Amino acid sequence: MSSPDDPIPWLAWPILIRPRRVVAHLRLAQDSGLVERAPNAWQICMGVMRMWHRNLFRADTVGTCKDFQPRDTRRARLLQRKSLRFFGLMWERAITPLDLSGLLSPPERITRHLLAAHHDGVQFHYDLELLSLHPGRLEALQEQVEAVLAEVDPARTAWLRDLVVFETYHERLAAAIRRFQAGASLSPEQADNPDVTLSAYLRWCAQQPATPLESWRAWRRGALRFESTSV
Repeated sequence: MSSPDDPIPWLAWPILIRPRRVVAHLRLAQDSGLVERAPNAWQICMGVMRMWHRNLFRADTVGTCKDFQPRDTRRARLLQRKSLRFFGLMWERAITPLDLSGLLSPPERITRHLLAAHHDGVQFHYDLELLSLHPGRLEALQEQVEAVLAEVDPARTAWLRDLVVFETYHERLAAAIRRFQAGASLSPEQADNPDVTLSAYLRWCAQQPATPLESWRAWRRGALRFESTSV
């Protein structure tokens, strides 16, 4: 049975960049009870490949919005183009292109990601679970969201609202934080979707081949699949 304490294969280093930090997050997730059994470093590599597959073949599930219109500002309309938004998110340090799982990022970057990168529907939940592994960080995020809503810094508020593009994003984020802190549950379908929750993502990873050799053999059998949206 795999675990975060398994040896880190050398192939994991170019994929995870700093795999020991990723493994430390995995131990936090297991020790906190977020998942009963966390995957090992190589299984997270499988999860990263799943994220790449999502970005390439299911791009309509990332950074888009089904229910709300873009803000009626010139900057928001320009940033609706993902190619332009990318540079704004990088400048804001809200995304790390080489950290698709989020498990490499410190809580400060996760906070910036939630404030500046659009999440649709219940997609907030993944990063809220990740942030909850760090005591006090959800409360700090809530304070920053409230500062945006109160327009404590009007120029920064306008920038963040345009960068997320779509109307009422920060109001929805504030509501999602309150629901998360109150322990509100998702539907079974949402809770088991690796696109939506970190816990489902980790469970999906834990079901994957535990070593590079096992992954190679699974690929040769045609048993390696990245398109599933349920555990």
